[in-house]
Amino acid sequence: MALQGSLSELSLPDVIQLVSVSGKTGAFHLINGDDQGKIFLKDGQIIDANIGNLRGEQAVYEMAIWSTGDFSFTPGETSTDVTVQRSNANLMMEAARRLDEWRVLSRRIPSLDLVPFFSPREGQDQVTLSPQEWILVTHVDGRRSIEQVATILRWSAFDVSKLLFGMITSGLVALREPEEGQDNGGFQAGPSPITLLGLAEKIRTVAVDVVGSGGEKTIEKQYAGACTSIERGGDLGIIREMVAQNSKAISLLKGAEVAAMFDEQVRPLLGGIDEGSS
Repeated sequence: MALQGSLSELSLPDVIQLVSVSGKTGAFHLINGDDQGKIFLKDGQIIDANIGNLRGEQAVYEMAIWSTGDFSFTPGETSTDVTVQRSNANLMMEAARRLDEWRVLSRRIPSLDLVPFFSPREGQDQVTLSPQEWILVTHVDGRRSIEQVATILRWSAFDVSKLLFGMITSGLVALREPEEGQDNGGFQAGPSPITLLGLAEKIRTVAVDVVGSGGEKTIEKQYAGACTSIERGGDLGIIREMVAQNSKAISLLKGAEVAAMFDEQVRPLLGGIDEGSS
């Protein structure tokens, strides 16, 4: 059975339902702009799916929210992998729920080609981020699109958009068109002050744990100075200077070996920011 058409006329869940009830084995090929994915069925049941870096159920959900694009079904095309365990009914129920949620998200995020950037904020209100939000903000640099950020993180664009939706609603993040000017254009490139302040806090915690009793005041002084500099517009160099000063202080107080242990523990923190800024 050859089947092809447009997702703007027939949604993916409806298409899969049409094929699965007949118990067919084959593969759906889906194209939406530059994105291409596959969904494999065996005896009418979805067993495998892939698109970009996503595999299995997450790949199915990613494609299920597409409202545009084309599909075709190739009978007999199979996959040797089984990455989907849920039944078609459960998959499509979850896909429908996500589609409803995506309609809400799209009110503020109409396109994955838009570029997130950090909005100027009045005052110095503290912002509390979840672990996932922390990972996301280290990759928001005012240049990458939502889709590019999702690709780098190996997350679904849906999950990235959900996190961004909350940040946009709170005024932390805004979106711009990708073709707008890259000189200054009203957005910040590189790690934001919020990212840098969060990183300074993490480094302070590591330093206090390493130095132990007797050295906390020195570490706190370095932390306070770094925060002040960041709030005045300082960049990643402030963080590097904070690390260098902390390492020097720990070496004087506890010895070179303890300072080396501190350097080893903070290196992954700096590496994550460098990757997000590249």
